Amino acid sequence: MAAPRNVTATRDEEKGEDDDSPSAKKPKLERFPLNTWEFAAAVAVFFVFSTGLFCIYLTMPPAAYTSLKLPRTLSDLRLLKEDLSTYASNNPAQFILGYCSTYIFMQTFMIPGTIFMSLLAGALFGVVRGILLVVFNATAGASSCFFLSKLIGRPLVTWLWPDKLRFFQAEIAKRRDKLLNYMLFLRITPTLPNLFINLASPIVDVPFHVFFLATLVGLVPAAYITVRAGLALGDLKSIKDLYDFKTLSVLFLIGFVSIVPTLLKRKRVYE
Repeated sequence: MAAPRNVTATRDEEKGEDDDSPSAKKPKLERFPLNTWEFAAAVAVFFVFSTGLFCIYLTMPPAAYTSLKLPRTLSDLRLLKEDLSTYASNNPAQFILGYCSTYIFMQTFMIPGTIFMSLLAGALFGVVRGILLVVFNATAGASSCFFLSKLIGRPLVTWLWPDKLRFFQAEIAKRRDKLLNYMLFLRITPTLPNLFINLASPIVDVPFHVFFLATLVGLVPAAYITVRAGLALGDLKSIKDLYDFKTLSVLFLIGFVSIVPTLLKRKRVYE
């Protein structure tokens, strides 16, 4: 008669097999992804940007300091618009310098709230100048974020969005011949968050000139929507109202037009 197998040992072996199986859940990486050099580089870049922004704020009159606050709600934004409208009219160059610096700083370091800055541009400057300001700042901030990610972003993006990064890398690899069209589609439509696109693009080897052109052109429709909404800031009840079903449908239609050349080329290849 065979000796009974040790139950504890059997359970340990089964547990070990489960841990080694592909379907087993892996413990999430808890260690901070940046090494000492990368963290120091990030802090140094942040310090340089912050110092420049602080120096620009020092040029403003002391009376304007009390009204300076990053808006987090539409109510905050309406108060900020009322407080800054006189200063923006009397000191347009100083205000635009401060506005651009703040917008680019927020975009570079992924600080939420740039949509409020876009609404503020519409409320203070109107549609044409507002769109020019928003597109310029969004493109400059995205470009700055691109190079920051190129410097230290790979471990951070891999840690935060491993599956999304693999998907993005595969899609980029399939569309190398018409990459500008694909990047335009991503910028125009909310298929992937702009934050992720800014950080992941240098990691998956999107050339900067493609990234820059897609950002410059692709952000125009969204900028138009937010800037125009800023003209009627008092009527806006929620940020969600900016992107209702009709607006999203228009954005996806424009995005589809941007990838038509890619679809036509595929059709010719198959024929």
